[in-house]
Amino acid sequence: MKDTCSPKQRLFQTAARLFYQRGYRAVGVDSIASESGIGKMTLYRHYPSKDELIVAFLEQSDRDFWGYFEQSTGKAAGARAKLLAFFRALQGYVTSPTCYGCPFLNMASEYPQADHPGHRVALEHKRAVRARFRKLAEDAGARRPQALADGLLLLMDGAYLAARMYGASPDNPGAGVAEAARRLIDAGCAL
Repeated sequence: MKDTCSPKQRLFQTAARLFYQRGYRAVGVDSIASESGIGKMTLYRHYPSKDELIVAFLEQSDRDFWGYFEQSTGKAAGARAKLLAFFRALQGYVTSPTCYGCPFLNMASEYPQADHPGHRVALEHKRAVRARFRKLAEDAGARRPQALADGLLLLMDGAYLAARMYGASPDNPGAGVAEAARRLIDAGCAL
């Protein structure tokens, strides 16, 4: 079967896989070019710098996250149910062998400088997630919606870090993230 990807798509797919699995700093343009089977000159024609390729990956990761969010919450009736549905889906993902953590947290840990273009994209993503959690917390009747949203963000990010640390092993604490989220939501929305 013939590969129908354009050279740019193949470069991007290879870089995305390598960045997510191995990290941003650990992956050089030589590795991306070699594993994609496309020369460095072609890589630089499409992505003039590694940072531009990282930003493209993070922007795609943001779109993928929101698609995943909508897919996992779309059938849930009401804000509380949407939050719970998201955390159930997250639990399944962070305990699977395909999860290597959060690309945005990975970026912030490898490039902590606030002026790095990838760090800025990662921060904007986390701000958007926090805002969505806050809106859902408000709609669910939380007494302190921002506090609940912040707790849920920390819980989500902790689950992603557990996935990076523990992988799909049986002792991955991410296996309890849905129950932890339920307890946090129940406490934040109690009458």
